[in-house]
Amino acid sequence: MGTGSTSELAARGSTPRANRATLAGWGGYPRAASEVFRPEKLDELRAVVSSDSTSIIARGAGRAYGDAALNADNRVVNLERLNRMLAFDADTCILRCEAGVTLAEIIEVFLPRGFFPLVTPGTRFVTLGGSVATDVHGKNHHRESSLATHVLSLDVMLASGEVLHCSREENAGVFWASVGAMGLTGVILELEIRLRRVESAYLRGEFIRAANLDATIEAFERADREYGNSVAWIDCASSGRSLGRCVLTVGDFAARDSLDARRRQQPYRIGVRPRAIIPFYLPQFALNSFSVRLFNEAWWMLHRNRGAPHLFDYDSFFYPLDSIRHWNRMYGRRGFVQYQCVWPEAESRAGLVEVVEAIARSRRGSFLTVLKRFGAQEGMLSFPMPGYTLALDFAVADGLFEFLDTLDQMVLKRGGRVYLAKDARLRPEVFRAMYPSFAKWRGVKAAVDPEWRFSSSLSRRLLMHES
Repeated sequence: MGTGSTSELAARGSTPRANRATLAGWGGYPRAASEVFRPEKLDELRAVVSSDSTSIIARGAGRAYGDAALNADNRVVNLERLNRMLAFDADTCILRCEAGVTLAEIIEVFLPRGFFPLVTPGTRFVTLGGSVATDVHGKNHHRESSLATHVLSLDVMLASGEVLHCSREENAGVFWASVGAMGLTGVILELEIRLRRVESAYLRGEFIRAANLDATIEAFERADREYGNSVAWIDCASSGRSLGRCVLTVGDFAARDSLDARRRQQPYRIGVRPRAIIPFYLPQFALNSFSVRLFNEAWWMLHRNRGAPHLFDYDSFFYPLDSIRHWNRMYGRRGFVQYQCVWPEAESRAGLVEVVEAIARSRRGSFLTVLKRFGAQEGMLSFPMPGYTLALDFAVADGLFEFLDTLDQMVLKRGGRVYLAKDARLRPEVFRAMYPSFAKWRGVKAAVDPEWRFSSSLSRRLLMHES
């Protein structure tokens, strides 16, 4: 594999040294040993990418859940040190930066100046390059679509070391093939992205309780006409007349004039949130049907003030789990997988009923069950489609993957699909059926990387290299 060992290449100055390390995604499953490079300059990155024919994949902050940023027994290039902000135009709200910049860094620098990311996932500790490669979505997809909608251009390093400038007008095929493609077209180096203006660090909204799935869908449709952001916790342990009950959280950024006098003085400053930590992996027995039911009941009762106006700070609204360090440890040492699927609008209700009933019958625990509504979407391998998306965490345990195979078939028969950024076990034939634009994507891949230099544990598991 390649023309020389890492030590030989480093000795003659062709590429920076690598460390042998075992990596995992945020779910802790699977784990894979790789040669990991951490370049600080473009020339160092080019040396790693173009030095020989070894398989390579880029990695950001490691917040993809499964094996998208793993490359077992091959190379991984970590981009966290390529994190410079290069230019910002306050009139157009356009930021140009390197791919290793995180959303947390953008917020820290630009929120005090009145700007915020237009789209953000459920954690701010992700790099922009990784966010584009997974085409992340947020609580406002029904209005703002995914992150790619607000990306103006990408600079992508190909396997040859050449850097290709891509946008909707220039090298458009590579642009749309790179969005949501898990880093398989090349290394995203720099990007231009549009931010939004905000008058405060607060959102004004409400909690809405819905007693069952029909009430949940009705609440979404009503709230989404009024609010730009919406997300629901859904109780997957309940059944019968309570099947699909939820607490829907909605909100929009608050105008400065709507704040009280104290907050109006410093509208971009919020109080310090208490930070918890899970210091060790919890034992497997801590997550069971009883503890999940207890948690769900407590969460339902905690939000009894249905419809009452509420003022959220941005941190608690967008990033509630960021306040718990190492929360992924609560699923135990074997790790967990997050199962996120989406159905077309017309199939969403029937699909939700089918899957939620199956989960309730299985008695497999998921503390964190999230429901969102998607809008329009572009991108060859992007996950969203107009409809509803459900995300659940399952601790890795005996029989889990067979159960998830069953869920896959339920989702597939209704025209839905599973999110690759969360996946660790999808079957190749199911992937191809779920992503009908894969053949088109392969055409672009063949043009820019015919030797499949950019590959990963995920791409090999899904047999993406096979025609």
